[in-house]
Amino acid sequence: MQAPQTRLTISPEDRAAADLARAKFIATFGDGGRIHVIRAPGRVNLIGEHTDYNQGVVFPMAIEPQVMVACRLREDGLIRLASSAYIGQLVSFSIDRPIARGEPHWANYSRGVAAELIDAGIPLTGMEAMIDNTLPVGGGLSSSAAIEVGTALALLTLAGTEVTPERLALICLKAEHEYAQVPCGIMDQTIVVSGKADHAMQFDCRSQAKQFVKLEAGDLRIVIANTMVHHELATGEYAKRRNQCEEGVAFFQKANPTAGIKALRDVTLKMLADAAGKLDEMILRRCRHIVTENQRTLEAGAALAKGSYERFGQLMNQSHESLRDDYEVSCKELDVLAEQAIKTRGVYGARMTGGGFGGCIVALAQPRAVEPLKADLARVYEERFGIVPTIFATRAMGGASVIE
Repeated sequence: MQAPQTRLTISPEDRAAADLARAKFIATFGDGGRIHVIRAPGRVNLIGEHTDYNQGVVFPMAIEPQVMVACRLREDGLIRLASSAYIGQLVSFSIDRPIARGEPHWANYSRGVAAELIDAGIPLTGMEAMIDNTLPVGGGLSSSAAIEVGTALALLTLAGTEVTPERLALICLKAEHEYAQVPCGIMDQTIVVSGKADHAMQFDCRSQAKQFVKLEAGDLRIVIANTMVHHELATGEYAKRRNQCEEGVAFFQKANPTAGIKALRDVTLKMLADAAGKLDEMILRRCRHIVTENQRTLEAGAALAKGSYERFGQLMNQSHESLRDDYEVSCKELDVLAEQAIKTRGVYGARMTGGGFGGCIVALAQPRAVEPLKADLARVYEERFGIVPTIFATRAMGGASVIE
């Protein structure tokens, strides 16, 4: 068993964020008792989109925007939740009775975590918690996984209980499946739990193997631009893509009975070529994205490790084109930002990131390109859509931790 990480060195920014979360907690629940603060970062996926639930490879990193959970022990078994994103909504449920899904929807991420921890045989106590979120809801930066992991660490901290990072990620994943009813893969919870400062993580979603690749701070900046278009993955298109992938797997298993195909990760380019004219064209395009995206992600990890930033950027651009044309999860707002980003001098590549249908793009840039890129994106996007996008540069952060 491994204890939740406690940050021995706390940055001034984290200290300020923890103090703000504590102040919001006290304003909601009152002063007194020992108040703990947990930090859970968001994440951005540099490349490898929709490959996670196809048992493929992804390449995320934890980012600076985060969720802070300020919490305090209760002795009566009640869990009371508040969120800075939903002011005035106070949610209560008991760990001594079956925990059911319900309204408001945002609380299901925390309800699910409590229920799954109990189901895993982990004894809990009651809790009051303020969830203070600087991540955009529906922005594709995994606010849901940050809330799940932050809630889980809060409950574990108050209960004085320890679990391994791998077990924690799986518990949070099950909570998202069962309570938020989003059929996501394991990537988000894993990077939120296990992120490493100044590194991206090439993660094999089948073997669970992690390989951390250094992001040289003197050479690179990661820039994220939010379209301000919100998506809801639980309602339709995300689940539809998963079903289409499963339909593709069934076809390739039947067409290649001795190949041992368990997921699209196992399908080759030759198998794709042989399926032309036999498999429904739309399903074939969905499968082509997954197969080629998995190969791009493997190549991208090797390129970054060698400092081949130009090649990494080319792979990012190809990823966006595939997501736009074959997987059809982009939208005009994402396309405008991605296309504009690569016009800025010093930008290696850009792509949509996250589930799609809105949310964010991510760009890999030289440090000198950050401010011109932000200015270009803001100008063009506001001219085109009348919306001022949120744009920020970030470095790779460590995973979730107990601040104090």
